[in-house]
Amino acid sequence: MNIRVSIAILCLLWAASACKTDSRKTGTEPFLERLPNIVIILADDQGWGDLSLHGNTNLKTPNIDALAQNGVSFDHFFVQPVCSPTRAELLTGKYYPRTGVHWVSEGGERMNPEELTLAELLREQGYATGAFGKWHNGMQPPYHPNSQGFDTYYGFTSGHWGNYFDPMLEYNGKLVRGKGYLTDDLTTRGLEFMEENKNGPFLLYLPYNTPHSPMQVPDSYWDRFKDREMEQKYHGTETEDIPFTKAALAMVENIDDNVGRVSAKLKELDLEEQTIVIYLSDNGPNGWRYNGGMRGKKGSTDDGGVRSPLFIQWKNVLPAGKKVAHIASAVDLLPTLLNLSDVTRPTNLSIDGKDLSPILKGDKDTPWEDRLIYNHWNGHTSVRTQGYRLDHEDRLYDMKKDPGQTTDIGLQNQKLRDSLKQAKADWLIATAPLTRETDDRPFTLGHPGAIYTQMPARDGIPHGNIKRSNQYPNNTFFTNWKSQNDSITWDVEVLEDGNFEVELLYTSKADNNGVGLMLSHGESKLVTRLRENFDAPITGMEHDRVPRKESYIKEFKPHNMGVIPLRKGRHLLTLKALAFDGKEAIDLRLLQFKKIALPLRN
Repeated sequence: MNIRVSIAILCLLWAASACKTDSRKTGTEPFLERLPNIVIILADDQGWGDLSLHGNTNLKTPNIDALAQNGVSFDHFFVQPVCSPTRAELLTGKYYPRTGVHWVSEGGERMNPEELTLAELLREQGYATGAFGKWHNGMQPPYHPNSQGFDTYYGFTSGHWGNYFDPMLEYNGKLVRGKGYLTDDLTTRGLEFMEENKNGPFLLYLPYNTPHSPMQVPDSYWDRFKDREMEQKYHGTETEDIPFTKAALAMVENIDDNVGRVSAKLKELDLEEQTIVIYLSDNGPNGWRYNGGMRGKKGSTDDGGVRSPLFIQWKNVLPAGKKVAHIASAVDLLPTLLNLSDVTRPTNLSIDGKDLSPILKGDKDTPWEDRLIYNHWNGHTSVRTQGYRLDHEDRLYDMKKDPGQTTDIGLQNQKLRDSLKQAKADWLIATAPLTRETDDRPFTLGHPGAIYTQMPARDGIPHGNIKRSNQYPNNTFFTNWKSQNDSITWDVEVLEDGNFEVELLYTSKADNNGVGLMLSHGESKLVTRLRENFDAPITGMEHDRVPRKESYIKEFKPHNMGVIPLRKGRHLLTLKALAFDGKEAIDLRLLQFKKIALPLRN
C-alpha cells in the first residue's frame, strides 16, 4: 500500500469520526459546549425505604438503583411532607410558603404565577420544555403548567386521580383520553418528547402519579406481590396494612420499569453523556411500611415524612457511585441545575436553595458550610441541621446516634435547642405561610395566553342539598341536586373580556325528561337545556387492590351549553337548575371554557 492510499484511508476514517461527532452537536456548537438535557423523574408518595438500594428486600428496583450506582446519591435529602409543597420548591428554589402554596386542594395547591420556574428559566435559553404527569400546582391559567414555562403538558393537574387505566386527562388544556396504565402512558409521552427534541436541549419533567392511592396497578405487577411474604415490615407500634404495602411496592416496581425505559431511550438516542437525570420522591411513604427505621410517614415533618432518595446521573461528568453525606433540600435543585447547565441565574431572582454542584463534582474535602433545612406542614414546623432535628414540639434529636428520633436530648443541649427554636420562629415570620382562612385568591378564567380553562367540582362550593362525592375534594363530582334552590358557585375572576364556549360534563337519571340550567357571572348569563339522559355507574373499585378513601369515579357526558360573553372582573360563577322533572337534576364533574374569536356581545 503506497503512502497516498494510506493517507487517503486515514482521511476517510477521520472524516467518519468527525461526522459521528457532528451528529451530537446542537447547530455548529461543539459537543462539549452543548447545553445538557435535563430529565427529572418525581415519584408520588414513594418512601425513602421503597428501594432495594436502601435495603428493602421486599422489592427489586434495579433501574432506579442504577441511577445511584452510575451517578451521585444523597444520603440525607429532604423534601416536604406532602405533594404540592415539594413540587413548588423543586420548580422555584424557594420554600413553598413563599410561593403561595399552603394546601393540597381547593386552591391552596396553587403556585403564584409570578414565580419564575426552572422551566421558564431554561426555556429562555432555548430549551424545549415538557411535563407529563401530575402537576398539582394549579389548574386554571396562569397557574397551569403551560403558563409556568412548559411548552407541552399532558396529564392531570389535580392532587390525585380516580382511575389509572385509560383515564380522562388533558393535553395542553384540552380534555383527552389516556391510553393504558397511566404511569406507562406518561412515560410513553415523555419518550416521544425526547425523540422529538433529541437535538436538544430539552427539559423533561416526569411527575408520576404513583404509588399514590388509589392503589391500582396492572396484574403483571400485582401478581408478583399478592402472595409474597413481606420479609421486612414496619418497625413501629402502628399497624402496617400489608395489602396496601404490597400494592405500593408493586407500583414502585412499575415505576422502576419505566425508569428503565427512560434510560434505554437515552442510550438509543446516544444522549447519556448529554443528559442530567434526577430521581426523587415528593414526600415520605403513604403508609406504615419499611422506611429504614425512621419516625413518621407522609404528612409528618419528622425524617420519615420528609427524607427522599435523590440520585443525579450525568455520565462521564459527575462521578459514578459517589455518596454525599451533606444535608440537602428540594429547594437546591433549581440553582444546582442552572449551574450544571451553565445557565446564568437572574440577579433579581431570590431563592432559598443552595447550588450543590461543588459537592457533586468535588471530593470529600470540598468546603461546605453548615446550614438549616426547614420542613413545614399543617401548622407543624421542624428544623434539620447536619446532625440534629428539632421537631414540631421542640424536642431535639441527635440524628447520627438516634435516626429513629426516640430520645429527646433538649435538656442536655439547651443552647442548641433554643437557637433552633429561634431559627424556626424567624423562618415562620419570614415566610408568612398562607392558610385556608387567609387565602383570598379567586380562581382565574380568561387568561390572555390560554384557550382552555377548567372549573372542576373540586374548586366549587355546593349550596342547598348538593354535596361532594367524597370528603377529599380532588377528583370529586357534585351530586344530590334535589331542588331548584340548589346551586354551585366558584369564586372567579375573569382576567380579560372574551367569549367562551362552555362544555359541561354531567350525568342525569333516567326519570328526567329534561333539565334547564343557567350559568351566570356578573351580568353575563347562559341558559341551556339538557334533553339527553346519561346515567353512568360508579367505577374504580374493579381496579383497586385495596379499598380507597378517595372518591370513586364514573363517566360523564359532555354537553355544549353554548357561548357566554364574560367581562373582566371578579364575581361568583353560579350554576343553577331552572327546571327538572325528576328526583334530581344532574351530577356535575366540571365546566370547560374555551376562548373563541367572536365579537364580544353586549
